[in-house]
Amino acid sequence: MLEAPLDTPLLTAADPAPVRLLNPQSASPILLVCDHAGNAVPQALGDLGGVPAAELDRHIGWDIGAAAVTAGLSQRLDAAAILTVYSRLVVDCNRRPDDPTSMPALSDGTPIPANADISPAARQARLDALFHPYHQAISARLTAIRHGGRQPVLVSIHSFTPTMRGAARPWHVGVLWNQDGRLALPLLAALRAEGDIVVGDNEPYSARTGTDYTIIHHPEPIGIPSVMLEIRQDLIADAVGAAAWGGRLARLLGPLLAAPTVSAPPQTPGAGH
Repeated sequence: MLEAPLDTPLLTAADPAPVRLLNPQSASPILLVCDHAGNAVPQALGDLGGVPAAELDRHIGWDIGAAAVTAGLSQRLDAAAILTVYSRLVVDCNRRPDDPTSMPALSDGTPIPANADISPAARQARLDALFHPYHQAISARLTAIRHGGRQPVLVSIHSFTPTMRGAARPWHVGVLWNQDGRLALPLLAALRAEGDIVVGDNEPYSARTGTDYTIIHHPEPIGIPSVMLEIRQDLIADAVGAAAWGGRLARLLGPLLAAPTVSAPPQTPGAGH
C-alpha cells in the first residue's frame, strides 16, 4: 500500500494547488462549483498503487467534460467558479469524509490499491491537503457574497456515463435537488421546454440519498438556493460539445438566477412537480 511519509506534507511544490478558482473578481452572487473537475494524483502517491493512466481518464477518475462546461458557464454568466484539481480516486470531494466511497478501494470494477486498508493518518492527510481546502474555498466565497449584501446561489456541475453496468441512461441532463426547489423546479421546466433533450428530475442520481456532500453541506444550513446538474459525458467530451452545453445552460440559467423567486422561501419536495 502506497502512502506518503507521515512527517511530510502530501503535496509538495511540484504538485499543483488543490483548488482552481476562475473569475475571482466577479461581483455576481452566483457560485459555480465542480467537485470532480480534475484527475491529478499527488506525486507522493505515484499511480495509486498501479492504476493505469487510462483508468484515471475514465469516469472513475473525474467527471469528463464537467470542468470545461463549468469554465464556459463562468465566462458566460460572469460568475466565480471553484474546481477541484485532484482525482476523485484520491479523495472524493462530493462525499462525506466518513463515507466508504470517499477513497474507494474499488471503482466500477477497477481496484485502487493505494486505497485498500488506508491508514487513518493517510486518510486524514488527503482530507487536509485536498478535501478541506476545496470546501473552505466554497465556504469563504459564499460568506463573502453574503457579507456583500447579496444572497448567493450555488450551482454544481457534474457529468455521468451514457451506460452503467450495461443499462442505458436516456437522459441528456439531470437536475438534482434535495429540499429546495427554488432554482431546480424552474430549471427543470426550462430544460424540458427546449424540446430536443430528455431531462431527468433527480436522475440518473438523486440528491435525496444523502450521498452528495457539496449541495447539502453548503447551501442548506444557510438557506440559499442551489442545484446540481448532471450532463451526459458523451455530449460534453470534446470542446465543441462542452461549449454547446455551456451556452445552453447559460441561456437558461441567466433569467432564472435573476428572478425574484430565487430569493423566495424554499419550495420543498413535492411542491410544484
